[in-house]
Amino acid sequence: MIISGSILALDRANIDTDQIIPARYLTGITKSGLGQYLFTGLPDGPGLLATKPGARILVTRENFGCGSSREHAAWALVDHGFQAVIAPSFARIFHENAYNNALTPIVLSDELIELALRAKSATIDVEQETLSLDGGAPLSFSLDPLRKQFILGGGFMRYLASKIPTIRAWEIASSQ
Repeated sequence: MIISGSILALDRANIDTDQIIPARYLTGITKSGLGQYLFTGLPDGPGLLATKPGARILVTRENFGCGSSREHAAWALVDHGFQAVIAPSFARIFHENAYNNALTPIVLSDELIELALRAKSATIDVEQETLSLDGGAPLSFSLDPLRKQFILGGGFMRYLASKIPTIRAWEIASSQ
């Protein structure tokens, strides 16, 4: 799976889930439509998004997704069109929600984050776990091996659904 596109650089640390999508927009339980509220909790968040319409990759600083444990943050990013977030670290629950929703969470060192924040575009090879900034040499990153399968399969629920035939076959074989 290749993710390629422009980068939205958000040079801030500790962006919490209420800045990603404020609680006042969490009245529904569906994933669609939340992208329109993305970053409305940040000063000039919509203005930042307008500087890079169609950006597919977000680069930010440490502890991205901290605060409340709302899956809506990952939903809003994906609904807006982001496919990957690159940061030095993620809040634990956001990190899990990203994997579960096929939003690729890439952890890079502070030194590489500085390069990524200045880049205009990136190409990410999820299977090979490499990232190329502005067409440069590939940089390695690592993903959790099982959770990488969630990303490649379109998210945890789709991954799980793909296992149902195997589980059913095992149940039939076990009951005989």
